[in-house]
Amino acid sequence: MREVHVDRITGALEELFIDANYNLSQNVLDTLERSIGKEGSPVGKEVIRELIRNASVAKDEHVPICQDTGLAVTFIEVGQDVHIVGGLLSDAVDEGVRRAYEKGYLRKSACHPFSRKNTGDNTPAILHVKIVPGDKVKITVLPKGGGSENYGEVRMLVPSQGKEGMRAFVLEMVTKGGPNPCPPIIVGVGIGGNLETSALLSKEALMEPLGKRSADQAVAALEVELLDAINESGIGPQGYGGTVTALDVHVKMMPCHIASLPVAVNIQCHAHRIREMTI
Repeated sequence: MREVHVDRITGALEELFIDANYNLSQNVLDTLERSIGKEGSPVGKEVIRELIRNASVAKDEHVPICQDTGLAVTFIEVGQDVHIVGGLLSDAVDEGVRRAYEKGYLRKSACHPFSRKNTGDNTPAILHVKIVPGDKVKITVLPKGGGSENYGEVRMLVPSQGKEGMRAFVLEMVTKGGPNPCPPIIVGVGIGGNLETSALLSKEALMEPLGKRSADQAVAALEVELLDAINESGIGPQGYGGTVTALDVHVKMMPCHIASLPVAVNIQCHAHRIREMTI
């Protein structure tokens, strides 16, 4: 049994959330660069170039890419041969978030749902924990802004609506969002399971590298089909019109009940901030 002290987890969270908010990943930058050649609108091309310049300024000046530094979405995979010592895992995560948002001068966006009183430190984190084989702890952070999150939804379709119903729902959510999620967007789609697992699948789908297709050929084909359909919407970069409304679409799917067809859509903005570390 390998011991991992909570201080290491706290330190990792602090580092990852600051890095994610300051530095757009090379995967996203490369995808944005390639999208310039795919964009048919001169205005759209210039918007994408501005997004790339914005990321460069953020990196050079050590400031956030976007003023909305998001809720602290955290995924942790804990090896079953790991014993976490020194305190509670959830407390360690919240402390890492607290330090990151203070030290990094990141906007604190967590508030009470009705009074809107800010918690003051962007905690509690949105924490998902999974037990996996091995003796490592893998941490993935996804600071998630409100503008894109607001255009996510779960819909309990009936089986007869099938693939076409799912496709129509995804396109409806993209059209409903229009310029508000700050396109070009990334779209995560979760299909199957039940109400809550479909939502989680859609969020997990956002963590896949841009350009990577599902190992399931049918799902991979569906990802391409949805991406093409979204980019035919004409919304374009930042809603100014064009051919690059989405940078990518990722789909995760699992079996569901014979009487249901849960589908979840989770949209991410162009500032796709994601970082991971294994301890």
